[in-house]
Amino acid sequence: MTVTREVVLGEISGFTLPDGRSLGEADLVRALTVDGGTVRFVLEVADAAAARAIAPVEEEVRRRLLELPGIEKVQIVTTAAAGAAPARSSGGQGQAPSLKLGGHPTAQAGPQPIPGVRHIIAVGSGKGGVGKSTVTSNLAVSLARAGLKVGLLDADIYGPSQPQMMGVSERPASPDGQRIEPLHAHGVTMMSIGLMLKPGEAVVWRGPMLMGAMQQLLQQVMWGELDILLIDLPPGTGDVQLSLCQKAAVTGAIIVSTPQDVALLDARRAIDMFVKLKTPVLGMVENMSVYVCPNCGHEAHLFGHGGVRAEAEALGVPLLAEIPLQLEVRLAADSGRPIALDDGIVADAYADLARKLVGMGIV
Repeated sequence: MTVTREVVLGEISGFTLPDGRSLGEADLVRALTVDGGTVRFVLEVADAAAARAIAPVEEEVRRRLLELPGIEKVQIVTTAAAGAAPARSSGGQGQAPSLKLGGHPTAQAGPQPIPGVRHIIAVGSGKGGVGKSTVTSNLAVSLARAGLKVGLLDADIYGPSQPQMMGVSERPASPDGQRIEPLHAHGVTMMSIGLMLKPGEAVVWRGPMLMGAMQQLLQQVMWGELDILLIDLPPGTGDVQLSLCQKAAVTGAIIVSTPQDVALLDARRAIDMFVKLKTPVLGMVENMSVYVCPNCGHEAHLFGHGGVRAEAEALGVPLLAEIPLQLEVRLAADSGRPIALDDGIVADAYADLARKLVGMGIV
C-alpha cells in the first residue's frame, strides 16, 4: 500500500475524541503532508484545555500511523485556534454566524459533492469588468423562472457584489455556530461573504485563508435540495478557482467575456486554467455584445463585434449567448432586481441561455 495524504487522512479520521466526535467530524487536521517516510500535520484545537484533553488521542494516532508500511516518523503539532468573534445582532434580522471564516482549508480526499446539490456550474472570467457577476445573477433568476431549484454562491471574496445585485442585505443565521442558513431572493437560494461583513469592509487574506473560506461556503451552508448551484468566481486564475475545482465536484464552467481583444486574451487564460484543472468548459457568453439605441434602433458594437464567437470556434467550445448592452441592465443591478425578472431583449437573451443549458442536459 502506497501511503498518501488520503491514506493517512482515512486512517486517522475515525479516532474518537473526548467529546465523542471523530477526528474527521471535529475538523481539526491542518497542513497534512507525507514526505517520504515522514508524516506531518497540525491539530488545531479551541484552547489549552482542549489540547491537554486530546493528548491521549494524539499518541494513539501516532502509534497507528507508525504501523503503516514505510512510515518512520510522525510529527504532530497541537495548536489553539484564534477565538471566533461573538455573534452580533442585526436589528431583528437574525444573528451573524459565530463560526470563524477564513481559516486554513481542511484536508479531504479529492473533490466532494455538496449534499443535495445535483450540479455545480462555475461562472468565471479572465479579467474584471466584463459583467460576470451580472451574468451570474440573471442566469440564476432565469433558471429559477424556468422551474429549477437554483442556488447562487458569491465566491468573489475580495469584491462580493451579489447582495447588491440580488437585493439582499440581511445577515445569515447560524443556529449552531457551525452551519449557515442561506438567504432567498427572486426564487434563488443565495449566500455571499458580503452578507457577513460590514458595508465597505475589506477582506485582507492570504491564499490559504481564501481557500479555507471557499471550502466553508461550499460545505457549511445549508443549501438544501438544488438542481443547480451557480458559483460567481472572482476574475482571474487564482486561489479561489483552484480551491473550488479541488474541493467540489464541479459539473462545468462558463466563461464570460466582452468582444474586445484585451478581454479575450484573459478569457483564453481562464479556459486554459479550467482545462488544466480537468473541469469541463461548457461554453462562452459574450456580454455587452451590441448596443441598440432605444430611440432609433441603430445597432452599435461598442466593444467590437464577433470576437467571442470567433474565439469560441477557435477553442472548440460553444457560444452560449450574446447579451446586449443596455442602461437598464445597470439600473436593475443597482436596484437589486435583476433585469431577467422583466421583459425585453436582455431578459429574452438570458431566458434563451437558461433553455440552452437545460437542452444540453447540464441541468
